[in-house]
Amino acid sequence: MHPSDSPPTSAPSDKAARISEACRDANLDAVIELATSNGGLLDDRLRREAWPILLGSANGRDRHHVDWTQLEPHPDEEQVKLDVNRSFVYYPNDQSKEELQTRKHELFELIAQVLRRHPRLCYFQGYHDIVQVLLLVLGLERAAPAVARLSLLRIRDFMLPSLDASMSHLELLPAILYAVDPVLCKHLSPTQPYFALAATITMYAHDIQEYGDIARLFDFLLAREAVISIYLFAVIILSRKEELMDIAQEDADMLHFTLSKMPSPLNLEALISRTVEIFAAHPPETLPFRAWRPISPYSVLRTTRDSTNLSKQSLEDGEVLFAKQEVQLRRAKMIQAVIKGTKYRLWKYRRPMRGLGLAVAIGVLAWRVSAAAPGHDWSSLVA
Repeated sequence: MHPSDSPPTSAPSDKAARISEACRDANLDAVIELATSNGGLLDDRLRREAWPILLGSANGRDRHHVDWTQLEPHPDEEQVKLDVNRSFVYYPNDQSKEELQTRKHELFELIAQVLRRHPRLCYFQGYHDIVQVLLLVLGLERAAPAVARLSLLRIRDFMLPSLDASMSHLELLPAILYAVDPVLCKHLSPTQPYFALAATITMYAHDIQEYGDIARLFDFLLAREAVISIYLFAVIILSRKEELMDIAQEDADMLHFTLSKMPSPLNLEALISRTVEIFAAHPPETLPFRAWRPISPYSVLRTTRDSTNLSKQSLEDGEVLFAKQEVQLRRAKMIQAVIKGTKYRLWKYRRPMRGLGLAVAIGVLAWRVSAAAPGHDWSSLVA
């Protein structure tokens, strides 16, 4: 039995019928609209039909012919085991210890299967929080292809070897806040947006304790582009303006502490509705400070912007985008190392030099890194 197989008694039956019809017709646009609208997809019975459509896993095109248990174990599996043992704390709360142990075994199998089939993916703590929601709603068999597509096509940035790509998501937050409320944005300026990491990287599954709430929120997040999660966090901040303005701007630690704690309870329907409004009024491409410009073309922030194109992407496409972004991030780190080393050497052996000369020297060395072939020995540049 699934935690939520029956719609609320107040839910209009015609919406349930429209969801069923949209799923039967595989009408992606209609499912997206229904998942976003008030009440979302209503119950798990309907979610089991709708989520695979939203994730593109309903057509069975990602089937594998090799048993995952025969594949090489992923290096992160020991950490997965530790996290899985701490799972299912808040829900489901109607199952015995034996049933919960079975759930944990299924959760480990589900995560290990995805990691072994796609070994370049890096597990992050909190990934199990996301996957357990899909497992509870879809069941093990349907969840496997859904989690694979979610991982490679929607949260790929969080599964890279470093957090650099994840940080680029958070850097949009001040721009969204400034576009809507410059006064609040200025008040929060002493803080860095790292307070939003735990919530956004786990699709809020780490913070929301009610099963019905997280399932409803997943309706919305799975229906929309990846960047909507950042807009949602901005709306949560905006909803707390009075509380935040009462904290002195100079008390950056208290601001950070307050912002990092998700308020409870959340008025999800109001937050979702406001998020949709703000996103429509201030889409990513129009954000101030050219905040969208530095976003990698390989980031899920860009590659999920069009739902039709996203639905056509394959797991192989996700792996290619992952590899390209990984190379891009590695190159950026090399350039930073070159610039840092160059500044140090220029300072150490400093002679009178105009600022322009310094900029040219750094630019030339940075160009040497970006233009060099992969696999080049950089030791002479960054030593």
